[in-house]
Amino acid sequence: MKLGIVGLPNVGKSTLFNAITKAGAESANYPFCTIEPNVGVVTVPDPRLDELCKMHHPAKVTPAVIEFVDIAGLVKGASKGEGLGNKFLSHIREVDAIVHVVRCFDDENIVRVEGSTSPAGDAETINMELLLSDLELLEKRIDKQKKASKGGDKKILAEVAFLEKIFAHLESGLPARSMELDDEERAYVNSLFLLTSKPVIYAGNISEDDIADPYASPYVQELKEVADREKAQLIVLCSKLEEETAALEDEERKEFLAEYGLKESGLDQLVTASYALLGLISFLTAGAPEVRAWTIKKGTKAPQAAGKIHTDFERGFIRAEIVAYDDLMACGSMAAAKEKGLVRSEGKEYVMQDGDITLFRFNV
Repeated sequence: MKLGIVGLPNVGKSTLFNAITKAGAESANYPFCTIEPNVGVVTVPDPRLDELCKMHHPAKVTPAVIEFVDIAGLVKGASKGEGLGNKFLSHIREVDAIVHVVRCFDDENIVRVEGSTSPAGDAETINMELLLSDLELLEKRIDKQKKASKGGDKKILAEVAFLEKIFAHLESGLPARSMELDDEERAYVNSLFLLTSKPVIYAGNISEDDIADPYASPYVQELKEVADREKAQLIVLCSKLEEETAALEDEERKEFLAEYGLKESGLDQLVTASYALLGLISFLTAGAPEVRAWTIKKGTKAPQAAGKIHTDFERGFIRAEIVAYDDLMACGSMAAAKEKGLVRSEGKEYVMQDGDITLFRFNV
């Protein structure tokens, strides 16, 4: 899973990136500090792995991971190349989802490219540039396919008609992700790599003064209205606080966050929101060699989940032996779970569930 962090210059993107990846990306108070995208891979926090390690004492533990890409600040006119915009926009096409950071506090010491604080205005600036870039891409695609359709090929003519439908939707000011599409149409739109087809999480970056009651901030409320209108997810965090806690050990971080009345970090919020946004779950494998989390789409059947481990597992799939995580923890061991009949044998039509602890049987 790859998430792209975007926003106007100086809204806290690189500070947030530093905090959640501990990668030390440059963060400075001037526009276009980030030219090439910084990339950091972080492990997905999953307490279930810790408990399974206590049970199995594995030689290796492998959590799921998320790749974060810190994309340089966009400005008005980016779709036309302003502020190196075209270069930055190309990086966004490669991610699975967008984390749109919006500053929700005033600070006279921070340069603000667009002038006064306006979360809705800032969000609109970025969204419009993404939309304009998509319109340009579609226009070129339509022209190309119209030339190819002069021979009367019905398939190409149908494609042109659909491309024009997408173009009209975007021209009305709406993103591609808001279109009502069937599975085949959605697959085609995804193949276009449109920026506005990417699912979005808005991250409201607040000051430390607003941590106690972030939704009391009029700026956060303004951003919430934007997210609600777009049916997008919204999380609220303080990039500065996240950066201050990034170097702490897990227990120290929990204590530090607790002092502010916070139960989870910005990374935890992002992971939860990202999994929900992209429809992802994790199944687990556990034993003495390794305890591991595997990320799959909701609705994935057992053979395809097995294929995430190795293609041979899917090709020669026989069955999956599964116990729910909560059942295993209640029993205390796999042997006890088997005695109670809680380890199930599932076939090819079984739809995997989050937290399934699985052993695949296969024969190639």
